[in-house]
Amino acid sequence: MDSTCYLISDLHLTSDRPDTFKAFAKFVSGEAAKLKLYILGDLFEAWLGDDDDSSLANEVRIILKTFTDKGGQLYIMPGNRDFLLGEAFCDTVGATLLTDPTVHIIGSKPTLLMHGDTLCTDDTEYQKFRKISRDPSWKTNVLSKSLEERRDLAKNLRQMSSEANSNKAENIMDVNTSTVDEFMGLYDITQLIHGHTHRPQHHQETFGDRWVLGAWEKEAWILKITDDERLLKAIRI
Repeated sequence: MDSTCYLISDLHLTSDRPDTFKAFAKFVSGEAAKLKLYILGDLFEAWLGDDDDSSLANEVRIILKTFTDKGGQLYIMPGNRDFLLGEAFCDTVGATLLTDPTVHIIGSKPTLLMHGDTLCTDDTEYQKFRKISRDPSWKTNVLSKSLEERRDLAKNLRQMSSEANSNKAENIMDVNTSTVDEFMGLYDITQLIHGHTHRPQHHQETFGDRWVLGAWEKEAWILKITDDERLLKAIRI
């Protein structure tokens, strides 16, 4: 059995970026076909709930369902932009919904998988919002609103986030290395893979390897792992 595994994150799919959508569709139906694929958060720029009926949401459902119907194994972790993504969406496309964090065997090694936002503990303002927005009662309240109301809410939240980030120092929005050590030590692992920071890189940390996935902007960042290889590569979009 082919042990090849692909990991991606931060595609931020939106109807305004058809180039990114096309690159994703090509990758899923081509290089990743019939293999194991992990999407570690922010597949969508915004996710209104699993009842999202936009044309983009439906097109992504079709692409992913085709991938799993043809033998691909799909694992999806919500991110900070699409944290309302849930079991219903994953059931529809034949994917497994991942909790954050979670440990899977990747390339024959127990590996800690995270979106990565919980590692950015220096960004105290964001961490406060994250705690509120992950509360089940907050989610229930949001999902009880109409899709149109949720679209307006998502637009406002993105605008507020953009304005807040423009006034933050770059290092604040990166991971805190002590927090990285804490998580890797807590889970007793020597390999951590995450996205969120949009800073693709391989780091050698106190407890082992940390792989950071990149955002799909001008390039599509893909981490390919087999039992013998770890390759972080960028493909021009």
